[in-house]
Amino acid sequence: MLDAILSGLGGLGAGAQYLLAQGGPNVIMLAVAGVMFYLAIAKDVEPLLLLPIAFGCVLANLPLSELMGEGGVLRTLYNFGIGNELFPLLIFVGIGSMTDFTPLLANPRLLLFGAAGQLGIFFTLILALALGFSKEEAVSVAMIGACDGPTVIYVSNLFADLQKIPTAMVGALAVAAYSYMALVPILQPPIMRLLTTEKERSVKMPSPKGKVSRTALVVFPLLVTAVTGLIAPQGLPLMGMIMLGNFMKVSGVVTRLTKASENEIANISTLFLGLAIGGTMNGHEFLKWHTLLVFGLGLVAIIVDTAGGILLGKVWYWLSGGKVNPLLGAAGISAYPMAARLVQTEGQRWNKHNFLLMHAMAANTGGQVGSVMAAAIMLSVLKGLGIL
Repeated sequence: MLDAILSGLGGLGAGAQYLLAQGGPNVIMLAVAGVMFYLAIAKDVEPLLLLPIAFGCVLANLPLSELMGEGGVLRTLYNFGIGNELFPLLIFVGIGSMTDFTPLLANPRLLLFGAAGQLGIFFTLILALALGFSKEEAVSVAMIGACDGPTVIYVSNLFADLQKIPTAMVGALAVAAYSYMALVPILQPPIMRLLTTEKERSVKMPSPKGKVSRTALVVFPLLVTAVTGLIAPQGLPLMGMIMLGNFMKVSGVVTRLTKASENEIANISTLFLGLAIGGTMNGHEFLKWHTLLVFGLGLVAIIVDTAGGILLGKVWYWLSGGKVNPLLGAAGISAYPMAARLVQTEGQRWNKHNFLLMHAMAANTGGQVGSVMAAAIMLSVLKGLGIL
């Protein structure tokens, strides 16, 4: 009996022995999880996702943890909802049900800002390829420029499932994507001020006058889905789900489903997705130079996105004779509605009578469509090349 107790105590110490012998990377990742907890709880930085990701990271890096092994709860969640891309797609249904395309349909020209706001994706793709990333890795990293976490997770896991990129890279990409989304209020204002003059930032734009019929709102998600299916069918799951959510909203006949998509379905999917992503962040797999470079490239993508939109805004300002505020270009990314609110705040900083919010919301929703379309096109190109 005594021998059994001593043997058991020896087993209890196995975790400490492991940490001392080879647990350095795990200790570092536990510290990273602590930072994410701090950001989520103390700074309110994307808490809905960072908190479960951090907790999953803790579970995966505790000594001798088998939660990400076959049969472990984190592995089960990963296989169930990320291995088949289910969780990101369910979240997209919720995003679609919360998105209002009315400002965009009232001024469709502002969709151009949504296109310019994806410049960072393609610039980062070229840069990643030049740095030696494989095609699949480069595409996955470039998608951080979409400024849309579910898109990044969907695309990267698609390649991880095909064993084209390391599974640990999915976690790095997800954390980078959501971290930079949270940092948009810090990253964008300096770029706005650097690339525009005070005169340009002070341009006052009239309130949108166009009215959008209910018919247009109902037809829009169906039309976008059909166009995506014809142009870039590999991205149809992404665009289809976001437009499904929006179609349910504007139809007005499935209120219960719309509310469930916005709340219960989106929340449960976010919780499980976060835990499963955190489970991929084992220190021995995560802490590699190749993986850590992802964060630097992600920062480049967000900066170029913002600059691309603003530069288009400056061209538009010149062509319109000074009637278009170039700040609208910063709303062309997919961080909805955060980027639109930033444009409104920055515009009023230089002109208290400036109300850019509705124009910025149009550009911002255009950015959502643009980011998903960019992912769809890239996936379809890879399919055409025989990579997918």
